[in-house]
Amino acid sequence: MIPSSMPKHIAILGSTGSIGQQALQVIDGNRQLYKVAVLTAQNNADLLIKQALKHQPDAVVIGNSQHYSKVKSALKSLPIGVHSGAEALRDIVTIPQVDKVITAMVGISGLDPTIRAIQSRKEVLLANKETLVVAGQIITEMANNNNVPILPLDSEHSAIFQCLMGEVQNPIEKIFLTASGGPFRGMSADQLAKVSKKEALDHPNWEMGDKISIDSATMMNKGLEMLEAKWLFRLAANQIEIIIHPQSVIHSMVQFEDGSIKAQMGIPDMKQPILFALGYPKRIPNTWKRFCFSNYPVLEFEQINLDQFPCLTMANMAFVQGGNIPCVLNAANEIAVSAFLKEEITFLQIHRVIEHCLESVPYKEITDVDDIITHDRETRIKANEFVKTIHRLNR
Repeated sequence: MIPSSMPKHIAILGSTGSIGQQALQVIDGNRQLYKVAVLTAQNNADLLIKQALKHQPDAVVIGNSQHYSKVKSALKSLPIGVHSGAEALRDIVTIPQVDKVITAMVGISGLDPTIRAIQSRKEVLLANKETLVVAGQIITEMANNNNVPILPLDSEHSAIFQCLMGEVQNPIEKIFLTASGGPFRGMSADQLAKVSKKEALDHPNWEMGDKISIDSATMMNKGLEMLEAKWLFRLAANQIEIIIHPQSVIHSMVQFEDGSIKAQMGIPDMKQPILFALGYPKRIPNTWKRFCFSNYPVLEFEQINLDQFPCLTMANMAFVQGGNIPCVLNAANEIAVSAFLKEEITFLQIHRVIEHCLESVPYKEITDVDDIITHDRETRIKANEFVKTIHRLNR
């Protein structure tokens, strides 16, 4: 193990989600290097309590204040600060004990805490892709001005980051973001019209939360990753290619100006990019399962059928247009995915909700975070109204 005189103190925003839980597993296996300082959750009070009892953080935050009394009572015998509400979720990252902040919250809810972490000069390990989707220019400029590194936790962006190590003098010609194709690869429109929530949540390779699982099924996750890569690596639209790779062992690739391509490979397990980001620039030894080439005698690659994945086409349009359009795309998608998970709309109606919002909201420049909040709120109202209309017609 890599020696360390003092463990780094980690805040995990969204500790009860899939990424948060895996981050805790990583930290639990490296307690001489890392200590949990902060845990937060929005609604899952029971799991938050269980995590706090095990990891003994300095503070916990439950976003939904209705659960505050339950969490406070369960932890009253321990020296753990218990807080609740959106303001506490935003400000808890500023406490002096925190060295690194893992932002694993779902959706635009991760924007304010990420901003506060950067302003407090905390190292940011970013799993909340929506933050860069809606506010990429603001976030990256703020990080540069505060000399704060943003390390990606997405397996695809972590792969790109790793491929770029040692290549500082070599410009990127193109990156390849790989996609498994999700659970519905190759299905016709008629087949997609009949898929269930359970089928959409059943990802073939990755264990993920509900929202990102649906985004994977619609391929919107690749659209959001494309927008995120724009800001992480300063790329134009023609420098990003998305390809289907069903085995999910090549996590992404970088092509340089001489035509050489570097790929980062490994078994599909989010703990690896989490540990890489925590330890960067050093790699932390572990005893996890290793990749075996004989288990993958053939690696497959396919071109994406954009007719099957209209969400990806809309994300590409948002990439090119910029301004408030990525914010509209993201907000409409969050509402549509939530409606699908509540079985208010069908799978194919997800992209129709997003399309409706993109067609009815005019382009506007983004100048500050207030603009983002305004466009996000207005889009959610419009998307919810359209969902209600669809839901009435579906019944």
